[in-house]
Amino acid sequence: MTATRAAVLVESGRPAPYAASRPLEIAELRLDPPGHGELLVRIGAAGLCHSDLSVINGSRPRPLPMALGHEAAGEVVETGPGTEFAPGDHVVLAFVPACGHCERCVAGRPALCGPGAEANGAGTLLGGGRRFRAPDGTRPHHHLGVSAFSEYTVVSSRSAVRIDRDLPFDVAALFGCAVLTGAGAALYSAAVAPGDTVAVFGLGGVGLSAVLAAKAAGASTVLAVDVVASKRDLAERLGARPVAGGPDAVEAVRDLTSGGAEKVIDTTGVVAVLEQAYAATRPGGTTVTVGLPAPGAPLTLPALSLVAEERTLRGSYLGSCVPRRDVPRFIALYRDGALPVDALLSGRLPLDEINAGFDRLHTAEAVRQLITFP
Repeated sequence: MTATRAAVLVESGRPAPYAASRPLEIAELRLDPPGHGELLVRIGAAGLCHSDLSVINGSRPRPLPMALGHEAAGEVVETGPGTEFAPGDHVVLAFVPACGHCERCVAGRPALCGPGAEANGAGTLLGGGRRFRAPDGTRPHHHLGVSAFSEYTVVSSRSAVRIDRDLPFDVAALFGCAVLTGAGAALYSAAVAPGDTVAVFGLGGVGLSAVLAAKAAGASTVLAVDVVASKRDLAERLGARPVAGGPDAVEAVRDLTSGGAEKVIDTTGVVAVLEQAYAATRPGGTTVTVGLPAPGAPLTLPALSLVAEERTLRGSYLGSCVPRRDVPRFIALYRDGALPVDALLSGRLPLDEINAGFDRLHTAEAVRQLITFP
C-alpha cells in the first residue's frame, strides 16, 4: 500500500471561516494498489473549485468521510491491469469517469455517463471500489472519482487524459474542470460563433474560461458580469467588457448589446442569477447554465418566451466536452496563445493551508488557487 496525506471532509456544513472551523482534516491514509483499469497517480497540482466548496458547505450532499478534490494533474506511478497508460505518463484528471460503453457514452456524450454518475454519487471509483484506507480501517469515499487533495490517489483510467510532459502541472490542472467546463460551455453548449455577442455571468475559473473561449471563437462583444470588482478588472485585462453584477445587470447587458446578448452563460449556481442571464438573452438567443444550485431549487421563467421568442435554455455539464478529445484541443489553444488560462491562477498553497484557501474562495478573494505538492 502507498502512504499519502489527504484532505478529508468528515462533516459538512461547518461555518466559515474555515481556517477556524477546519472542515477539512489532513489525514494520514494508505492507498490500496490500483485494480483493473485503474491508476496510482502522484498529484502535481489540484485546484480549489466551488464544486468542492458546495460539498464542504453542505449544498451538494455527498457520502462522508470523503477525500475531496476533483481538478488536478499528476504523474502515473503504477498501473493496474487493463490500462493503456504507463508509469511516467503525465495526466489531467476529469471529474466524470466515463465508462465508454453506456448509451450516452456511445452517443458521444460522456459527461452524462450513467455508470460514471452512479459511481460519483456513491463516492466510489468507476468499478465500485474505494482505495483509501484510514488507520482505523475505515475507507474514506472518493470525490468525483479523483480525490485530488492528496499526495497520491487512485483513479479509474477512464478519468485520465494523457498530456505532454513539458506542460507544468499547475497549468495542466486547470484543464480538468475550469477549462473543460467554461471553455466547453462557450464553444460547444453555446456554440459561440464569429460575430456573436456574449455575456458571461460569474467570473470564477469557469466563467473566465468561458470568457477566454468566447474571445477565441471570434465573438464581437464579450461582457463579463460579476459583483466583485477585482474579477471584472481581470476579465477586462483578458479582453472582455466589465459589467457590475446586481439588480441593474440585465439592463446593462441589454443596453450594451442592443436588446440582449445572443449567447449568455451563467456559471454561478445561483438561481436568481440564472434568471437574470435568461432575461439578458435576446429573442432567438441561447442561455447556457453550468452552475450547480442547491438540489430542488426552483427556477421561474416566462414560459411563453421559449416559444414566442424562440429561446433556448440548456444545461452544460463538463462543458458538454469529450475530455480525451478536448483536453488536448484546449491545451493546443493555450500553447498558441488563444486560451491564456494561466492568467486565472490566484496563488499556490500547501495542503496544510487548504481550509484558509477555501475561505478565500468563499469570500471571492481568489479565482483559482492550487494545492501544489513537493
